[in-house]
Amino acid sequence: MEATAKLRFARGSARKARLVLDLIRYKPVPEAQNILRFSRRAAAVPISKLLDSAIANAKLQDPKLDLNKMVVSVATADEGPQMKRYMPRAMGRAYMIRKQTCHIALEIRTLED
Repeated sequence: MEATAKLRFARGSARKARLVLDLIRYKPVPEAQNILRFSRRAAAVPISKLLDSAIANAKLQDPKLDLNKMVVSVATADEGPQMKRYMPRAMGRAYMIRKQTCHIALEIRTLED
């Protein structure tokens, strides 16, 4: 059995989110939750909420589900659109500031599959 959860337009770059996702990919769900709980990276907070959402989606399909038998099978972060803002600079110039967003997808599945 598998369950997915997606987070779109998350603030932060996809590159920084991938660093956190690499830590939890192919790990059992309880171990992945502990890794995210004690990670110091800012991207760990929305990814932790996303993992909780995937767990809730799995429990909707099968209420008797054992989390110890589930593993994070897919964890990806793709680039989203950039918000462009401008900062005034000296002598009438303006510098562009790009505010990054990303799309994060998680899939958990049982080890029997």
